Amino acid sequence: MGIYINPGNAGFEAIINGEYIDKTGLISLINQNMGKSKNLICISRPRRFGKSYAAQMLCAYYDCSCDSSKLFNDLEISQTDSYTQNLNKYNVVSLDITGFLSEIKATGASMNDVSNIISSALFREIKEEFPDVADCKSLSECFIKSADISKKKFVFVIDEWDAVIREAKNNERAQESYLNLLRGWFKNNNFTPKVVAAAYMTGILPIKKDGSQSAISDFEEFTMLKPRAYGQYVGFTESEVQRLCSQHGLDFATMKEWYDGYSVKEFGSIYNPYSVMKAISYKDFDSYWVETSASESLMEYICKDYNGLTKTIAELIGGIQITVNTTGFANDFTTFKGKDDVLTLLVHLGYLAYDSEKECVYIPNEEIRREFSKTIREVNHSATLERISECDRLFNDTIHCNETAVAAQIEKIHAEETAPINYNSEESLRSVIKLAYYTYKDNYIKFEELPSGNGYADIVYLPKKTSGYPVLVIELKWNKSAEGAISQIKNRKYPDILKNYGGEVLLVGINYDKEALTGSENYKHHTCKIERA
Repeated sequence: MGIYINPGNAGFEAIINGEYIDKTGLISLINQNMGKSKNLICISRPRRFGKSYAAQMLCAYYDCSCDSSKLFNDLEISQTDSYTQNLNKYNVVSLDITGFLSEIKATGASMNDVSNIISSALFREIKEEFPDVADCKSLSECFIKSADISKKKFVFVIDEWDAVIREAKNNERAQESYLNLLRGWFKNNNFTPKVVAAAYMTGILPIKKDGSQSAISDFEEFTMLKPRAYGQYVGFTESEVQRLCSQHGLDFATMKEWYDGYSVKEFGSIYNPYSVMKAISYKDFDSYWVETSASESLMEYICKDYNGLTKTIAELIGGIQITVNTTGFANDFTTFKGKDDVLTLLVHLGYLAYDSEKECVYIPNEEIRREFSKTIREVNHSATLERISECDRLFNDTIHCNETAVAAQIEKIHAEETAPINYNSEESLRSVIKLAYYTYKDNYIKFEELPSGNGYADIVYLPKKTSGYPVLVIELKWNKSAEGAISQIKNRKYPDILKNYGGEVLLVGINYDKEALTGSENYKHHTCKIERA
């Protein structure tokens, strides 16, 4: 067994010896296209979403140098017709590109040499694995002759395929050299049909575009934007997490709040597997979003000076979904034409989730919200910091029943953040309220249209147990009155559902009247009434 050629199954054996969630169904999807025209697959997903686990699983399953039947016989893949047909039937090339980059950094070599370093490592090892190819002059010749001698084609498993694109983001020469290496394997009529039974590449970014086209156009791509049939293998499914919570005595609702949110149309909720397993291991719900270059990127990218980006980040933190055009993203870390490209990158990094039907993005869960909140408070971005300060003051003014100040701030946000065409609507006012109170998750949990009494309360902010803050029940009115909003809260007995919650309850009525002016320069069209229940 080698390092890169036929590495064996020890890696996957170590994985299943721990608490393993069966994801071997992924193998059956690859088996369907083995040796066919759609046998090149690239799956991109964020860090901590099990990319390396999947790569080691595939190596163990296909590698002809070992017997992996004992590892897979009790797993999902064993129930498929293709199981024994492909089990340990191929030569395998296993590459973790980050390992080569680490070697370059350790030796002081140039990033321009990454392709030569990869080729040289494979050249040495394939000659050791197949002595009959010792006289071959090129790596391509070695592969072709090895496949012919062994009567077994190769399955290429490339983990962190995009590491060069990420690490050498400003080095076009290194990127082009690396992409040329991949083209030589997977887009070469003299090589690919003779050597490649299948290829599985995984990384954070989709395949880099060359102009408007993919640089390696023959790959079938499955991304965080559209994972399609591979969606259930991006992370943990809802049923898998429910089972884990039941087995380990953890509260599923809290687990969902912290790590859910990456919804896939065909399969529903998808959870961050790394964080779920950390929460189980430590019996503690927390942010396990490890400090990496990806989290550094969050600070770098949300501070870019693109028109409307500051407003958009504030809206996202406020729980508002943002429409985005993902088609222009070049699948790298440098080629940005506007805020849509930044938002698309944040989807691939896992900081935003994407709804493919609505074509919008949103912050998926409490873990990621905390990363955003922490980052924007650290960043030197005056507009964002001012908005945070305003929001904190708004909560303070609301809690202390400063009606004039609350109305003035709602007026300001409504004027600044709402397009004129959408200004006069109750739904617009609802969005303004969510944006105005967007730092609520530091101390509150928000509910919209909460069933209570004889109707539905528009917005309710329930304080976290440790905050010491009152409950806020907010009712919105359009061309009526703030007093009328308070009366509706009382008449329909909205606070009844909160009787057993404990603590103080504030009733907040907010009205927008497009005709009337109050006479005050601080709040022209908005009025606010706050009473204690």
